[in-house]
Amino acid sequence: MILPKAVSHPINHMPLPLLQQATRLVFNQMLRQHPNLFDRLGTHASKSFRFTPTDLDLSFLIVPAERSITVSRKSADMAADASAGGPLLTLLALLEGQIDGDAMFFARSLSIAGDMEAMLALRNALDDSGFDLPRDLGQAAGPFAPLVTHLAEAVRRRALVGQV
Repeated sequence: MILPKAVSHPINHMPLPLLQQATRLVFNQMLRQHPNLFDRLGTHASKSFRFTPTDLDLSFLIVPAERSITVSRKSADMAADASAGGPLLTLLALLEGQIDGDAMFFARSLSIAGDMEAMLALRNALDDSGFDLPRDLGQAAGPFAPLVTHLAEAVRRRALVGQV
């Protein structure tokens, strides 16, 4: 499922420092909730992973050993050891283990490049992490937890209908 223009257009026009700060807050919250997330990467923890949603003008670079995430525009020269691209909701569904990455790859809904062994190690680490984005985001939302969880679950349900 591709993000509607009503969602992607405003995101694409947000100032990069604002997007970086918001992304870093969510990333750090996920690391607090899943502190062992990158433990299974072994020697691949020092590798860099770039994720580029095809429906946004953004790219995300994660370096597990540094516990860092960097947001840039797609056009930025941001080298990575391994990269994945696809619609944002597909990438998020993969993060949660809600869809089969191999099926998405062979259906050409997902592209993978670079160090395949590192990407496979990351996929295995994510599969074991127990990510549940609606729950995890809700836990970070304080008094707005029920609203955030409900909204995120609705988005996930709609996105998965488009993936199945």
